[in-house]
Amino acid sequence: MNDSTRPSDELEPRVSLSNVKNRRSSLVAAIFLMATSAIGPGFITQTATFTSDMGGAFAFGILACIVIDFIVQLNVWRIVTLTGKRASDIANEAFPGSGYVLAILVLVGGLVFNVGNIAGAGLGLNALLGISPQWGGIVSGIIALGIFLYKRAGLIVDRIMIVLGLLMVVLTLFVAYASHPPLGEALRQTVAPDKIDFASITTIIGGSVGGYITYAGAHRLLDKGTVGKEHIAEVSRAAFSGILVTGIMRYVLFIAILGVVASGVTLDVSGATANPAAQAFESAAGKTGLAIFGFIMWAAGISSVIGAAYTSISFLNTFAPALTERGRHWATVFFILITLITYASIGKAPSALLVFAGGFNGLILPLGLTLFLYVGWRRSDLMGGYHYPRWLLVLGAVVCLITWSMAIDSIGTVFSFVGL
Repeated sequence: MNDSTRPSDELEPRVSLSNVKNRRSSLVAAIFLMATSAIGPGFITQTATFTSDMGGAFAFGILACIVIDFIVQLNVWRIVTLTGKRASDIANEAFPGSGYVLAILVLVGGLVFNVGNIAGAGLGLNALLGISPQWGGIVSGIIALGIFLYKRAGLIVDRIMIVLGLLMVVLTLFVAYASHPPLGEALRQTVAPDKIDFASITTIIGGSVGGYITYAGAHRLLDKGTVGKEHIAEVSRAAFSGILVTGIMRYVLFIAILGVVASGVTLDVSGATANPAAQAFESAAGKTGLAIFGFIMWAAGISSVIGAAYTSISFLNTFAPALTERGRHWATVFFILITLITYASIGKAPSALLVFAGGFNGLILPLGLTLFLYVGWRRSDLMGGYHYPRWLLVLGAVVCLITWSMAIDSIGTVFSFVGL
């Protein structure tokens, strides 16, 4: 063998191994970006409120949320990977102009929801450190700004999402153990609930599946270069893993609060200073439980701020295709800064803004899913000739009909907010 060929021969396996490692890293990052974005302050508060009202029967709502999330995310991740395009660009290819509408909805919804995310992070620091919720939100917003001002922001975002996600699961498991939940009853009502409240299911799906959350993990994969038919199998497994992580986080949070409710504690869900999730954690594990709630709420808030900003700004390329990665980076910083200024100006997240954002989420999910399903059914040319699985499209169509019915209610919410 010629010695001059040996370095390149030896280098080839190392390059291949590096590529595999980078792809795995991008898949893990996408999983936790999606998971931590889905478990935001709103979801935590809603879970405590609905569990207090419905008890074990809300387990069915958690299951419905997980199933719908799985079908939506699997379709979105696969089609983004196959086309190698952002969601709004895919929409424009399917129906010219629709991508601009989708991008505006995501940007506006993400901006408004981020005010709530900062407020949630502020409540977390209030419970954890005792500082005022307003200053806690301002400090959290500054931390998020600092992360994106760091020159290696992409790497640190990935690592923060993974660490925060794992800590949230571990700490919630501890509180679930401490609250001694009736697991048998919870499992029974997961599949055979005593009652079904469609309003609660609609609310929990709109706040934890719709909006920017739908596209967070998929766009992270795209930015990492995980595209093409050759990656579809590993992307599908990653989507399944992401929903599994998210589902575990959702269900463990539910049973932790259920244990408190089942013990006879009445959570305050309607008072002027009501914080039912904090009350549940404190009832389960005393001051330690309250501190754990504070960290989980802060982690949910700060990770959702990062996820909302990153994903919302990823839609800007639809309006400015020449926008560079550096340009998106500074746009993300500006996005968080605007959110922080808005939060500091109003002192808290007004309920009207959160209701308005919820209405937007109700519109974004079915609109985007409809366009994606059309691409799956009719536009194999956009996916490199890939024959998309019909069973997945059928499941997607069923979920699409359900989410459109949710959107009808959301339209009324949006119109009432703007005075129409």
